[in-house]
Amino acid sequence: MNIHVYRDLSKANWQEMKDVYESVGWTKHSKEIIQQVFEASNVIAIAVYNGRIVGFGRALSDGVFNAAIYDVVVHRDFQGHGIGKTIIEDLLEQLKHVSCVHLIATTGKEEFYQKAGLKKLKTAMARYRNFDLAREYLEEDR
Repeated sequence: MNIHVYRDLSKANWQEMKDVYESVGWTKHSKEIIQQVFEASNVIAIAVYNGRIVGFGRALSDGVFNAAIYDVVVHRDFQGHGIGKTIIEDLLEQLKHVSCVHLIATTGKEEFYQKAGLKKLKTAMARYRNFDLAREYLEEDR
């Protein structure tokens, strides 16, 4: 499968990107929100196959000390072909000079990111405003 990864928004098609999100069950993202979060991200990887966006990922970084990877998503119909691996490798390559790269994995996808060289944190903390996300991702108070 001949995939080309773009590191800018020159090939962005907000409807195609919305379709990718929706294919994996992420249905709350409007085209406007998708555009907003990608335009605010300074590290981008958009995977294109035969002129169609089939996956993407993004990150925010200060370029030196810290970065956070978000929204590594591959269209359901194209999963299992190494596209996600290509996207995460491209993002990590773009962030190779950054001291620490963070990522919060979707539940059940931890092994995928571990294979890419990421490890679980001992001291990670987060706050979620959405109750369902808080219940899924945060540890219970002790």
